Amino acid sequence: MSGPTHRCTCGATLRFRQDMEKDDTGVYPTWKCKDCLTPIPGKVGEKLRHQHPS
Repeated sequence: MSGPTHRCTCGATLRFRQDMEKDDTGVYPTWKCKDCLTPIPGKVGEKLRHQHPS
């Protein structure tokens, strides 16, 4: 069974925490695409951050 995925505007498929970068500059942490630094919706980022490649 595959976990959640997200298709970024740059075309990258985000599946795991390693596919994103965490931005701690604000009050709440936000997630961005590792390739193009486009912000990822909060709920999607929170789901993907718990995914680990196996």
